[in-house]
Amino acid sequence: MDSGLYAACTALMARTDALDTIANNMANSSTSGFRQRHTTFSSVLAGAGQQLNSQLNVVTNSYGLLGNSKLDLQAGSLQHTGNELDLGIDGPGFFQVQTTTGATAYTRNGSFQVSTAGQLVTSTGDPVVGASGPINIPKGAVVTVSADGTVSTDGAIAGKLKVVEFTPTADPQSLGATYYTVPQKDVVDSPLSQVRQGSLEGSNVNPVSSVVELINAQRAMEGMRHALTMIDSEIDKTAAQDIPRVS
Repeated sequence: MDSGLYAACTALMARTDALDTIANNMANSSTSGFRQRHTTFSSVLAGAGQQLNSQLNVVTNSYGLLGNSKLDLQAGSLQHTGNELDLGIDGPGFFQVQTTTGATAYTRNGSFQVSTAGQLVTSTGDPVVGASGPINIPKGAVVTVSADGTVSTDGAIAGKLKVVEFTPTADPQSLGATYYTVPQKDVVDSPLSQVRQGSLEGSNVNPVSSVVELINAQRAMEGMRHALTMIDSEIDKTAAQDIPRVS
């Protein structure tokens, strides 16, 4: 079997996965606090451990695989909204929230609201975690939030937002929407981050760059499909013409 068939197939699979990642980034280009992902690739040499006698053998037996995708933690731009419950972060920090399943999640989407129970929650209804637990907001109270995350209602302190950041070695994983998770050992306080009331952070997706990446991925996919078709045709030709001659 021609090893080029496997090389083209793995390349096609890798570019397909990359295309899905890019498409998801573009779909969330206007989502507050969204973080895009970048794909990384690795090279696998077929027959590893066996000596390949020529450079041609090395090239034809080297397969490109999708290694992973990594979250881009670069900040998006802060956009003024004037809403007292819209909170942005200037710095590397994340708000900590408690999901309905009891899991701890982290988000940069500070589009908050007050629940019917009087708690500060995210736009999806998950409680925002404070330094001392849930943050309660009396109905009709005027809310002010200082740069260090202290929440006051009608001049009285109601709590302080828990703003954290990730260690350099952390690999945040998406929980859907704008929620991310990392092991607790990779979570530390974020003293340099400042909360900006009345602002929301935009997505860090660059639509123009994403379109270019999308076009390149589509072209690469088409190239691999064409290569697969050509290789398959050669295999059929060999099976139909050359093998009968040998027999």
